[in-house]
Amino acid sequence: MKPFDIEVVKSFIQAQSAQTRIYIGVDSERIRENNVWYADYTAAVVVHIDGKHGCRLFGEVTRERDWDQRADRPTTRLMTEVYKVSELYLRLADVLEDRLVEVHLDINSADEHASSNVVAQAIGYIRGTCNVVPKIKPEAFAATNAADRLRHLKIINA
Repeated sequence: MKPFDIEVVKSFIQAQSAQTRIYIGVDSERIRENNVWYADYTAAVVVHIDGKHGCRLFGEVTRERDWDQRADRPTTRLMTEVYKVSELYLRLADVLEDRLVEVHLDINSADEHASSNVVAQAIGYIRGTCNVVPKIKPEAFAATNAADRLRHLKIINA
């Protein structure tokens, strides 16, 4: 999947009404290649036209080295998801004003999930950098469903 052109995403958002809702999320998957661990990070921007007329989905996948020593404690990988969704939000910030915007994090607060160890840190980071309260599982569909679907479909934005 090639990276999306942020200007194309901005232009599409600007062409929509103020009732259009924007959902931004990032998900990752750990991959082992030649005895080295990597993570594929899938970023998704869901533009819900007028909040009721379907949506357009933009996305990209990037691969980076995964430095987490333990797969059951993916702190570095999960916080990289948070940093990436924050960066994407900030890149789009000038076209997001006066719209309903949600930042979705692929983390779960339940203790039995490995992502629970970063919940407070992740929420605090998004609140501090984006000035929004992020959604986490099960309400984080842009990070859990949209990004996951993009990764498996390998959609390329035109």
